[in-house]
Amino acid sequence: MAIEIEELTGEAQLREFVQFYDRVYESRPIRWQAMEGMELPTLMGTSPFAEGRTTRALVARHDGEIVARCLAAVDQRYLDHWHDDVGHVALFEALPGTRPAVHQMMDEACGWLASQGMKAARAGFGLGEFPFAIDSYDDLPPNLVRQNPIYYHSLLKDAGYESEHGWVDYKIAVTPELVERWKRAVEGGRAAGFEIVPLAEVDADRRVPEFVSTWNEAFAEHWGAAPFTEAEFSYLLELLGPSGMLDLSVIAYDNGEPVGVLWVNPDMSGMAVTSGDRHVRDDERLNTLGIGVRKQARGKGVNMVMASYAYLRLAQQGHTHVSYTLVLDDNWPSRRTGERLGGYVCGNYMVYRRNLGRRPATGG
Repeated sequence: MAIEIEELTGEAQLREFVQFYDRVYESRPIRWQAMEGMELPTLMGTSPFAEGRTTRALVARHDGEIVARCLAAVDQRYLDHWHDDVGHVALFEALPGTRPAVHQMMDEACGWLASQGMKAARAGFGLGEFPFAIDSYDDLPPNLVRQNPIYYHSLLKDAGYESEHGWVDYKIAVTPELVERWKRAVEGGRAAGFEIVPLAEVDADRRVPEFVSTWNEAFAEHWGAAPFTEAEFSYLLELLGPSGMLDLSVIAYDNGEPVGVLWVNPDMSGMAVTSGDRHVRDDERLNTLGIGVRKQARGKGVNMVMASYAYLRLAQQGHTHVSYTLVLDDNWPSRRTGERLGGYVCGNYMVYRRNLGRRPATGG
């Protein structure tokens, strides 16, 4: 039976789109589950994350069964910020041995993006997605970080994508020496006049606007990033706040002005699915972390102070390892911060790009 490319709409079909993730990963001895509670409302247009974004949920079927999926998206917030006519292909998943199906599905997705005026399609960063893992395939990464199969790279390259930007992941083994280093960093930051306030202690009417404005300014020139909205962050606080995010995430103030933000989601490995004798290792019980500092406060150690504060809290909770999470390959200021905090590279990741003009002819 021929391969069919189909656009899914409506709650029942979009739930099938989301749940396909579990079919791809069901054979893994340790894995994350599909995040239906977050993804389905976005696909249906009822989540704040759908605001300003036009999407098409596409699947490839073979003999009536879904064998691959992706979400083609035009992100107006991204376009208004960067003015570079890049569309996004997100939520890509595929079964092994699906090269023709993925090729046809990506042609459909990219053809639609081109019809919307896009000059390129990016896969692996945008719309809240993390890049594709290119090693460390058998480890459980922090929640939200990709755990994709190794064959995805060949499928994407065969469907016309090029490697666009690399990332690295940093992990830290907690030691008494590092705990002392983090304590000194926090004490030094306070002595320098910085106030580190967990979100749980920031006035409710200031928490979201101050965090979002600081985050957006800090990431205004960060490759590929699109601005957050206050509605999006409020939504995340409702979902993640009860898990401990409000106690670990902070705003750094200098003379009462917010100059830095730290976003930390706690370890969620208790939600991972395991089978057989595979269990979550201590070095897989990890947080996720995002950190941003306004230009006027950079070079003063604010990032080190904020991260140290969160790591001390995590160490007090008994964690043997913590995560600095993904950093762009060429973001050396952030990479050096991760190293000073005690981090080492534990994984590598890649973002892909497909240019939507005619692909270059192969040499003869």
